[in-house]
Order: sequence, then C-alpha cells, then structure tokens
Amino acid sequence: MRHPLLLAGSLLATFAFGAALPAAPARSPEQVAMAALAAAPVWDGHNDVPEQLRDRRKNVLGNFDFTDTTNTADPAANVGAMQTDLRRMRAGKIGAQFWSVYVSANLTDQQAVQATLEQLDVTKRLVARYPDALMLCMDSACVEAAWKKGRIASLMGMEGGHSIGGSLAVLRQMYALGARYMTLTHFKNNAWADSSTDAPAHNGLTPLGKDVVREMQRLGMLVDLAHVSEKTMYDALEVAKAPVIVSHSNAFALNHHPRNVPDGVLDAIKANGGIVMVNFYPPYVVEAARLWGAERDAAEARFKALNRGRPDLVKAALADWDKANPMPRGSVADVADHLDYIAKRIGVDHVGLGGDLDGIEVAVAGLEDASAYPALFTELARRGWSQQDLEKLASRNMMRVLKAAEAYAASQRGVVPYENPVSF
Repeated sequence: MRHPLLLAGSLLATFAFGAALPAAPARSPEQVAMAALAAAPVWDGHNDVPEQLRDRRKNVLGNFDFTDTTNTADPAANVGAMQTDLRRMRAGKIGAQFWSVYVSANLTDQQAVQATLEQLDVTKRLVARYPDALMLCMDSACVEAAWKKGRIASLMGMEGGHSIGGSLAVLRQMYALGARYMTLTHFKNNAWADSSTDAPAHNGLTPLGKDVVREMQRLGMLVDLAHVSEKTMYDALEVAKAPVIVSHSNAFALNHHPRNVPDGVLDAIKANGGIVMVNFYPPYVVEAARLWGAERDAAEARFKALNRGRPDLVKAALADWDKANPMPRGSVADVADHLDYIAKRIGVDHVGLGGDLDGIEVAVAGLEDASAYPALFTELARRGWSQQDLEKLASRNMMRVLKAAEAYAASQRGVVPYENPVSF
C-alpha cells in the first residue's frame, strides 16, 4: 500500500508534467460584455436631455420625473417619448455622461450666450434633483469618485462655437461654470470656423478660431471636432497640443455623410492621441439612410414647387411619402461596423461612444434608448473584441483623454490667457 503522502505527490506530478488541468469554460459574448461593463462603465460623449427640457418644458422642471421618461410622448404634437432616464441609464451600464448644453445656431451671438447659460443652469438643476443617482463633475478625479459612490458622473459640453458669441472671455466664463468640451461648430458656420454642413466661408479655422483651440486647451476644455468641416478638423489638429475628441460622429469610409470623419483625419487623431465617439443616428451610420435623406429632400422640394402657397398640401404630400418610403434604420451590427473600422485603422485606444440620444428622433434598431448599450458590447464581443478592448471603448479611452487634457492645462498655468477685443 502506498503512503498517502507519496500518492499525493504522484498526483501533483501528474498535473504538473502530465495531463493538463481542466480548461476554464469559454465565456459567452454576453459574459465578456457584462464583465467589461462591470469593470468600466460606459462614458457616453453626447446626450441631449437638456435640449429636450428646453423644447418640451421651457426649462421648467416642475414635476418632471427623470426616473422614468417612457411616458413623455405627445402624439398630438408628433413628439416621441424621450430616450433617456435614470432607470434606463442604469440598465445600459452608463457610468458617466456628457450632457450637451446645445442651443440653436440660428440665434444671434448674444441670444446664444444667454441660452447656453440657461442650459448649463437647467442641467445643474436636473443633476441636483437626483443626488443619489447623479453627481456633477468637472474633472476626471470627480468621475472616479462618482463611480466609487455608485453615481453617474455628469459633465457638460457646449455644442457649437456660437455659444461663446465670438469671445474668448465668454469661453473662459463658460469653463468656469462647468463646460468641459465645446464642439467648434454646429450645422452652420460661425464667425471663426467652418461647419461640415455649410458652404465653406473661412477655409477651416480663422486666426481667432485657432486661438479658440489654444485657449480651450490652456484651460483644460476638450476640443470637439464633431460637426466641423474636414479642413477645420485638420486646422484644429495642427494647433492642438492635447488630445481632441469627436463626440458623436462615425467613419466617412462607411457612410459619406459630411458629419463623419475621413480616413486622413482618423490617422491625424491617432497621432494626436484623441478619440472618435460613434453615433447611433441612422443617416450617419447607414449609407442607405443618408441616400434616403437626399431623396426625401428632393421630394419635399418637388412638393413645394407643385404646391406654392399651400403648406398644408406640402405637409400632407410629404407625410404620404414618408409612409411609402420609411427610412432604413440599420441595426446594432451597423454601429459595430463603424467601431470595427475605426479600431482596425487607428487602434482600439481611439474609439468611444456618443450615442446622440434625445438629440435624434430615431436611433438604429436595437439601440433605441439608454438601456441598450450592452447589446452593442455583446455584438462586439461576438466579433472577437476582448474584455480589455471593450473596457477601453466603454470609458478607459475617454478617461485617458480627459486626464491628458488636464495634464496639458496644468503645464500651461504660467501662460497668460489668449485675448481678443470685444465687439460692442
């Protein structure tokens, strides 16, 4: 009979030098996705709840319940329900959100400045109403503190340079009030930068526009290249000394919408250390939806030409056209295609998510609201993205970019502010 100790030793030797230990069972794509989101919650780059508060409620919160907004549809006004609330953000594993304090680019400079102040205010008031769920943050350390407390870090970004009224002094005050990024333009040019969806007026950035970029980075405010023209992108990247973001855009190679990012700019963003945060709006995701939009514009122009002075007939004809020609919405897989493309071209360190929820009337199928992010992560895991890759996509990339912007600003503390003369 063998001695028990000798038997145990022989068994250990068998495992060490003979048959391998049983392999751990492979994780499913769902398990990989959820493990990634448990380790690194989603940090979304662009959500327009503040715009909904302005449009639907004139910024009067009153009895507004952000716990559940699924009952906010108004069929009589042809307004759908909001896409975001606290319940669905929790289900979507969102741990940090850039709330867009967007105001219309059709406002005058002075109107835009006032309206932006109002949007900063309503966002702060909304966050303050839910202290157990939301935490207003101005820097990366606060985001990390919010996560430790189980709260959703809430940061604010301005969408369009018109929000500063052409004034570097106003830019500084917006930063002081909490704005932590600014999209250089919206859908039309401003006095110092060209938009992607307007006829070029400045060949990119003017000298003032370049100083705006410099001053933003001196302060620690993220430069956002969503909505800007390709030349504006290149001009900003040439000036930038810290990483930039593209808060809610996709790959131009897959969808030729001017809102998307061309390959050459993707390469420059990699060199800059920046991040492209992918959008869920079908006309920016699916090429067929972009073409559908062009066809719809042509149909509307034809109806107007045929029914001059009869907007009622134009409206009815366009409604009939919409029923007969629904927009191709695309799916989660189409958004994953953009992420795959960008990651393969410039690396997984340079991708993020900026769904544009509540700033769009419809999202791709499967990503309709703030609860749906895990479906996208599962799709990517199914395609071979590792847990580490998914954690970078979720929030580690955005955290790296913000910390780099903060570090650059810290290095500039001895630099005097950039100045421009007042206009009136």
